[in-house]
Amino acid sequence: MDSNLLVHYGPALLRGFGVTILCWAAGCAIGLALGFVLMLLRRIDVKPLRWIIRTYIEVIRGTPFLIQLFLLYSGGPAIGLRLEATTAGILGLGVYGSAYFAEIFRAGYQAVPKGQVEAALSLGMPYGGILRRVILPGMLVSTIPALVNMMAILTKETVVLSIITVPELMYEMQTMAAETFASFETILGMALFYWLLVEAVSRLGRRLETRMTRFLSHPSNARA
Repeated sequence: MDSNLLVHYGPALLRGFGVTILCWAAGCAIGLALGFVLMLLRRIDVKPLRWIIRTYIEVIRGTPFLIQLFLLYSGGPAIGLRLEATTAGILGLGVYGSAYFAEIFRAGYQAVPKGQVEAALSLGMPYGGILRRVILPGMLVSTIPALVNMMAILTKETVVLSIITVPELMYEMQTMAAETFASFETILGMALFYWLLVEAVSRLGRRLETRMTRFLSHPSNARA
């Protein structure tokens, strides 16, 4: 293994890693927000709306991310949607993740004991207050592990973005391999960077889960 290659291409790899983190973070933010909204809309008792949302979720979950990305980036101009590669990559990750996040939020919502909601209703609390003080805290505690797991999966899905020329880590690694024919160093560098990213996401998730549990278990916070 020629370590000088990693040193020589280090700046380019770091830039690619930065783009990877940007795409992942922005994609997760869009996916979480959209998934939460989809979960709330799905609770509305309007059958056409619920059918549309369910169809959207099933289509996104039932088709490969690569096909969705191609439709967004290459097929978008056919309907007047022209996006830069990085923008398309971020939006693609957000749309792809939103279907999974919506299902995770739905499961967390249903896991909240109905007795707590009924007690809040009996006290005359508005739905907004019930959602903020009763449903969301319980839902977040039960869904954090699944949310973190999905966010870790999305970190690895970023490798697909290189196909539409997003200058992320995989793209830079492919450039390095094409110029030097150093396959082993390329694979080693990819494994190292993505392992660090997934490990950081996992550790952050565990800390968040611990802090959330401690916060909600404190009597003063439970009454807030």
